[in-house]
Amino acid sequence: MAQPDRPAHHEVALFLPHLRGGGAEKMVAALANGLSARGYRVDMVLVRAAGVHLQELSAEVQVIDLAARNSYLALPRLMKYLRRQQPQVLVSSLPLTNLIAIIAHRLARSRSRLAIRIENTTSAQRRAPWKKMLEKSLLSWLYPSADMIIAVSRAVAKDAERYLGLHASRIDVIYNPVLEPVPDAAGASRPAHPWYRDGCPPVVLAVGRLTPAKDFPTLIRAFSEVRRQRFARLVVLGEGEERLNLLALARELGVANDTDLPGFVSDVRSFMRHSAVFVLSSLYEGLPTVLIEALASGCAVVSTDCPGGSREILADGAYGDLVPVGDAHAMASPILRNLGGERKYVELAWLQQFRLDTVLDQTVEALQLPPPPA
Repeated sequence: MAQPDRPAHHEVALFLPHLRGGGAEKMVAALANGLSARGYRVDMVLVRAAGVHLQELSAEVQVIDLAARNSYLALPRLMKYLRRQQPQVLVSSLPLTNLIAIIAHRLARSRSRLAIRIENTTSAQRRAPWKKMLEKSLLSWLYPSADMIIAVSRAVAKDAERYLGLHASRIDVIYNPVLEPVPDAAGASRPAHPWYRDGCPPVVLAVGRLTPAKDFPTLIRAFSEVRRQRFARLVVLGEGEERLNLLALARELGVANDTDLPGFVSDVRSFMRHSAVFVLSSLYEGLPTVLIEALASGCAVVSTDCPGGSREILADGAYGDLVPVGDAHAMASPILRNLGGERKYVELAWLQQFRLDTVLDQTVEALQLPPPPA
């Protein structure tokens, strides 16, 4: 593990497997940049320094590449890092890296304070039964030993209380930093996609990894119902192992010519701003940041009322339509209503809680960080 000679006691170290295209990785990168901009010294400690969000990190954020093949093998290198650099706070995200962080912290007898972030509704995540039982036992046993526990939504916090037996007083709820302090110009121009040209039919948009947890099959089935009643198109941004299955389902339902899966794109906001409806079809979530981004972009939204933060974001349905999980017919109805102009609008004041400055204030307080040097 190559590291430059630097002063010890970096205030904050953020620990992740990598910075590939997931929501958790994007949000932690935003936290790193925000804390660095406020004057804190920040290390981004990665099991492997890879991923599209690496290039988004500020030059002031020090990337520490543990260069391990997986999180388990990163354990001794993380211990070495903690002994050598002694950050004031180590902040870990995602279940496996949280466990590795807790074990490394204990074995290294680190004096750093340890914070873990719970990004998802643990009980709803799908695992083999034996893995589920093992995960629950380990998390319930080890999570209480962290100095701080941060949940990304009230729903995630309640799930951790009920499922893992964590005490409510130990959990701080801090939303992810989805929005910049002031509105930016992102998305002002149309996407470089032929379906977004002037005069084209309206587009129904979805964004996320092409995995079973996002339940895009239900969205495609809902879109096939929509397509039978009016001319529209469906664009799903993201990449993953379900790509071929989703394309096959679109062909089977006769909507392949009106469905496109362009893969991962960096200008998601431009797609949101110029789409007619954004749809979140997930089986479960923690805090679906794409839903917040869609609201901020002015797009009408439809979301499953899944375990997680969707209901919180939409204020119990005041700012978007909530539908049952896995119900294509129930999903198709509000999509059609929104395409017909019958939609809900979010109040700008509501979005303030998801802005970077708000989240940074809460994070600095929760991590008990001292004021940065002048």
